[in-house]
Amino acid sequence: MLVELDSLAEVEALHGALLVADLPDVVELVPAATTVLIAVRPGSDGLNRARAVVEAADLSHPPDRTPRQVRLPIVYDGPDLELVASTARLSVDEVVALHSGAEYTVAFCGFAPGFGYLVGLPEPLRQARLDNPRTKVPAGSVGIAGEFTGAYPTASPGGWRLIGRTSAILFDAKRTPDPALLAPGDHVRFEVAS
Repeated sequence: MLVELDSLAEVEALHGALLVADLPDVVELVPAATTVLIAVRPGSDGLNRARAVVEAADLSHPPDRTPRQVRLPIVYDGPDLELVASTARLSVDEVVALHSGAEYTVAFCGFAPGFGYLVGLPEPLRQARLDNPRTKVPAGSVGIAGEFTGAYPTASPGGWRLIGRTSAILFDAKRTPDPALLAPGDHVRFEVAS
């Protein structure tokens, strides 16, 4: 079942409601920018139970639950760091302080396995994607685009403004129980590495 919503806040609220409902026949929940995909065990009554949670969910705020806290080390030396500072009319040190001083929430994952779209980016750092995307962004690159910040789990093309890099392994197919380091709802902080 694909549920279409009006905002990231409603996605977070519905995703949280489905998580705390502990529906045994739901095999996967996939939140995105304005949707939540609910996959259930074939032949079960999982869709009916999920539908009941969807219909009863209070989309004005997520249910109380304790998010997982994730710390990502970061070196602020990205090729667009000075561009971001100039565009924001800030010093590089102010960009670093703002970015590393915020707490982010993984709104959803996508684009590539392990890529978390993190919300909570301070307003002065919100900037457009690059006019001309790079054909290859190194794994671990930390960038910003619009209201999001995030780190590239693997080398790939990308158009985000790169401000630094992390040594964290964001996706490892052999890691259990989940190959992705970040999951929707996690709280993330970037810690300046030396």
